[in-house]
Amino acid sequence: MFEFLFAQYKNYPTHEIVLELTAILFGLLSVWYAKKDNIWVFPTGIINTAIYTYLLWKWSLLGDMMINFYYVVMSVYGWYHWTRKKDNVIAFPISRMTLSEKKWSVVIFVLTVLFVIVVYTFFDKFTHWTSYVDTLVTGIFFVGMWLMARRKIESWILWIVGDIISIPMYFVKGYSFTSIQYLIFTVIAVYGYLEWKRVLQPKIV
Repeated sequence: MFEFLFAQYKNYPTHEIVLELTAILFGLLSVWYAKKDNIWVFPTGIINTAIYTYLLWKWSLLGDMMINFYYVVMSVYGWYHWTRKKDNVIAFPISRMTLSEKKWSVVIFVLTVLFVIVVYTFFDKFTHWTSYVDTLVTGIFFVGMWLMARRKIESWILWIVGDIISIPMYFVKGYSFTSIQYLIFTVIAVYGYLEWKRVLQPKIV
């Protein structure tokens, strides 16, 4: 079983394995803090995504790399957004998407998918079915991160969908540790959605 899951790491440089495990640790911390609606979601997330941006560039996984670079940028934006206050009250508490945000989500998803298609076509990366799935997941995660930065509960639904798709995708690509990470992400995301839903429940009239 161990051989089946981790045989592909035999030829990996030790420093890349260490970096991947470090990124996973901070990724799990980030999702846990997000579940708790804690501002530490962003600094831990920045460390996770910065490391993955480097690793994915080394692994030539361009779509995934763009996701993580975008996460770094959006984490800075989210960090600022979550700390904003009006009269000592959080300016942007947990809430549901507005009609405008739903429209913007569609726009972001479509533009992201089109951009990834252009990049993958230019670099001739559509050589395996995972490349097509990666294109879809990139769009899902781009919207999910934007909504998370805006503290929208619907972000968890996108995280859950994207995480579930990512589990087999990363395993097939040969990154078992990251695949296991997404399995754990899925579980935490379900609890995160339920926890944020409980916060919103008293506000439903």
